[in-house]
Amino acid sequence: MLTVKIFSFSYKKSGIPKDTSANGGGFVFDCRFIYNPGREEKFMALTGAHEQVAGFMDRDNIMQEFLKDAFAICDKAVDNYVKRDFHDLMISFGCTGGQHRSVYSAIKLKNHLENKYKDKIKVILNHKEFPELN
Repeated sequence: MLTVKIFSFSYKKSGIPKDTSANGGGFVFDCRFIYNPGREEKFMALTGAHEQVAGFMDRDNIMQEFLKDAFAICDKAVDNYVKRDFHDLMISFGCTGGQHRSVYSAIKLKNHLENKYKDKIKVILNHKEFPELN
């Protein structure tokens, strides 16, 4: 069974996560071009896992276009890897602090893949800067 490991991370704090599988690599999506809700005081202490931040990001057209594109790329890889009986795929989302945009994106991809592929793949989520969210 294919295991898809999804990470959120901070470019400033921990950097791009290392692939611990024997494959080395995976996709890395840079969320820093998308508006950072952490710039607004009401969101500063929250993460992309909080309903208030998620609602804000759900209404951001650029974020939604970005996710649509990222999902399309990831779906193609998952389809191919399942067909070829691969076992590991790593996908990472990074932003400045690893708190809002990357956390939100990682959660959205996890939900998307679990809904689309149900019991065909295993999805593991890892928030590098906020392990309590894992």
